[in-house]
Amino acid sequence: MSVPLSISGTTGPGEEPIACTLDAAGVATQGERWVQILADAAVERVETEDGLWLHFRAKSGVEQELRELVAVETECCSWASWTVDAEADQLVLRIRSRGDGVAVLHTMFSRASAASAGDCRGCL
Repeated sequence: MSVPLSISGTTGPGEEPIACTLDAAGVATQGERWVQILADAAVERVETEDGLWLHFRAKSGVEQELRELVAVETECCSWASWTVDAEADQLVLRIRSRGDGVAVLHTMFSRASAASAGDCRGCL
């Protein structure tokens, strides 16, 4: 059974809560996959007004892995929108939200969040 991992806040009045529906094993697996792709291919992290953009080298296997990660995130963290776009020689992951969701996105995939989890391999 999956118990949502709740993160304080909502995306706005009357909106869905900021929570992840993966169980502990799913969170661990997804986290390991993110650490790996960030270490292998990430080149830039940009905080935006409505979320976060992550830029990746478009090398072999990266687009497929990124799209598979995003498919999981779209299901388990539907409080944000997750899109992957190919641009020239890079892939850009755009993650957007509203309300408290923006602040949560700004803490994701950063040195601080990785360091607090005890692992800073590949963080930007």
